[in-house]
Amino acid sequence: MVNKEKIEEAVRLLLEGIGEDCSREGLKETPGRVARMYEELFAGMDASADEHLCRTFTAQNNEMILEKDITFYSTCEHHLMPFYGKVHIAYVPDGKVVGISKLARTVEVYARRLQIQEKMTAQIADAIMEALNPKGVMVMVQAEHMCMTMRGIKKPGSQTVTVVSRGVFEKDENLKNTFLKLVK
Repeated sequence: MVNKEKIEEAVRLLLEGIGEDCSREGLKETPGRVARMYEELFAGMDASADEHLCRTFTAQNNEMILEKDITFYSTCEHHLMPFYGKVHIAYVPDGKVVGISKLARTVEVYARRLQIQEKMTAQIADAIMEALNPKGVMVMVQAEHMCMTMRGIKKPGSQTVTVVSRGVFEKDENLKNTFLKLVK
């Protein structure tokens, strides 16, 4: 749960720390604005993917289902800077499927936390495996990290790609290759 008062105080200290005057017109309301923004950005801290993945439907389809190009925005836990990009999720059902919007909602649960991309990729895959018990799942995340773009090495446009495979996707190279071709 976000503590707005603590965030406001921290923002005031940060502004003072960089030499700003918190009482000047443009900054008077900034601590409150930042606290409200953090409440939105970190809404996944108290959320569970289970609430989105629990409503399933019986399906005879046992072929791969792919939802690709799910846009996400997250915050790097190392520098508190944004990283953002696309998530691609495929799973092979075993008698039950979930509404496709629920996959995007699952991404949001994990993206709206202090996060690292590698962990987020695995969390999405594991949540789907646990909730749907499919034959397998594969998740790819492609992201640009602002800590690489606007500070440090300063390499805008560079992409970090993480991939996690579970179940049949770990063993079936043909299925894995089909996924990779479809997300290109």
